[in-house]
Order: sequence, then C-alpha cells, then structure tokens
Amino acid sequence: MTIPGSLGTGPVTDDQGRVRAGLNPFSSSPAADEPDPVPGRGRTGAGVALDGGSPARGHRRPALARAWVRAALGAVLPLALLGVWHAVTTAGLVPAYQLPAPASVWTAAVDLAERGQLAQYTAISTQRVLLGFAIGGSLGLLVGALVGLSRVAGALLAPTIGAVRAVPSLAWIPLLILWMKIGEESKITLIAIGAFFPVYTTVAAALRHVDPHLVEVGRAYGLRAVSLFSRVQLPAVLPSMVSGLRLALAQSWLFLVAAELIASSMGLGFLLMDSGNNGRIDRLLLAIVLLAVLGKITDSLLGLAEKHLLRRWS
Repeated sequence: MTIPGSLGTGPVTDDQGRVRAGLNPFSSSPAADEPDPVPGRGRTGAGVALDGGSPARGHRRPALARAWVRAALGAVLPLALLGVWHAVTTAGLVPAYQLPAPASVWTAAVDLAERGQLAQYTAISTQRVLLGFAIGGSLGLLVGALVGLSRVAGALLAPTIGAVRAVPSLAWIPLLILWMKIGEESKITLIAIGAFFPVYTTVAAALRHVDPHLVEVGRAYGLRAVSLFSRVQLPAVLPSMVSGLRLALAQSWLFLVAAELIASSMGLGFLLMDSGNNGRIDRLLLAIVLLAVLGKITDSLLGLAEKHLLRRWS
C-alpha cells in the first residue's frame, strides 16, 4: 500500500490497488464516507456547537475587539501628526503660506464642498482609478498567468515587458495624447498601465514557483489544464495574486496624478496641481489628505475581499 501523505506517488490505494475512498485532496467532498471522529455530533461543521449553541457568536466578539484595537492603534500616528501640525502652526514656527493650519485646510474643504466641487472631484478621480485598476489588473492576471505557466510565452514576452516596466509614468503622457487625444481614454489607459505591472510580476513569479509536488499529485488524480489550474495552482498563488492586486491599486492612485496632468479640469490630481500653481497650499494639502484617505479605504475594501477569498480557496 502506498504510504499516505507522500507526494508525487499518485492516489493512495489499498492492497488490491484500489483507490481508498475519502483520500482525494482535490475532491469536492473529501472524506465524505469517513466515520465521524466525534460521536453524536455529525458533520455539521464548525458553525454548530455540541450543546446546540452558536459558537460563531462567541468567536465574533474577540474578532470584533481585535479589529477595534487594530483601528485604534492605526489612528495613533495620524492623530499624533495632526497634533504636531497644529502645535507647529499655532506657535508660528512655520509661515502660514508654507504650512497652513489644520483649521485652514478644513475651511478649504468646506468651501469646496459648498460649491459642489469636492464631491465631484472625488467621484471622478475614484471612477478613473477603479476603471484603470480593473483593466490593468485583469490584463496583468491574464498575461502573468500566461508567462508563469508557459516557458515559451515567458521567453517571448518577459524580456520586453520587463523593459517597458522601467518606463516612467510621465513618459507615456505625450504618446497617449498623440494616440488617444485629450479625453478620459488617455487618462484611464495611463492608470491601467500603472496597475498592470504589479499584478503581472507577482502572478508570473508565483506560478513559476508553485510546488511541483502539488502539481504532480493533481495530475495523478486526473486533473488537467483548466481543472489543474483552478484547483491546484490558483489556490497556491492566491496570496501572492491578492498582494499584487493591492500593490496595483496603490499604483493606480499614484498614476492618477500623472493622468490628470493630461489637460484635466476635474479630479483630485487637477486640484493638487492647480492649487500648487495658484499658491493655495491649503487646498493642496487637502488634495493630499483626500488621496491618502481614499487610497486607504479602497485598500481596506480589497483586504476584506482578500480574507474572503483566502477562506474559500486556501
């Protein structure tokens, strides 16, 4: 009988060479025929307690408490910086035209909000980032998977993509204006370029380094091509893939400012540049704060999606 747990030796069989039931790690219902290790409980999963209670409620409270603790710790540094900023400006250590007080930045935010510009600029910038991220991230996943799974594709594409990756974001602007004119297409394309490379790099590298023993075991159980990718390789690279997506999202916000240099009249990048040109440092700081807050919010939402995916696939 084959030793259980050994990799690369195929399915586990009995003395007559038959595959033992319940030991296929890629089955949709593994170990369905095995006896319950805890008598009287049945296979009800972790969501049902032995005494009929609900342990999910008990686990939820410590998790919620830990989340509040993490949020409180994360707020310490921003609040400390805000306090230092207020103290420096109140003491007059820095001229107001170089560093306005936090109250001045708040006043600028209220003024823009009353004009309807704050919500408009925030919405248009968020829309551009999400569209560019979706396009660039999707292409990065596809090309990264192709390069990671195929040695021929890697030899053909990887050197050129690696060279193009070194091109600065501002270098694309003249070409995009020439090819796509001045409009939303050129801005979203530039953001998509920024989102493409982190996803491509992480996915391609992760697929190249998937444990070959896992692939061998999957093939021994009859998995081929799409099924092998979806049930063995994809779960193996999922953490790296999500990390690449989070890097791509941050890169999208970075490329937004460069994208809104393309004859833009709306957006946070436009607000940033226009405020700097007109000496409105209060609005400039407001744009920086908004970019930071929006970047953190979108990253946190992607982090929640990451937890869900890891629970489902890992």
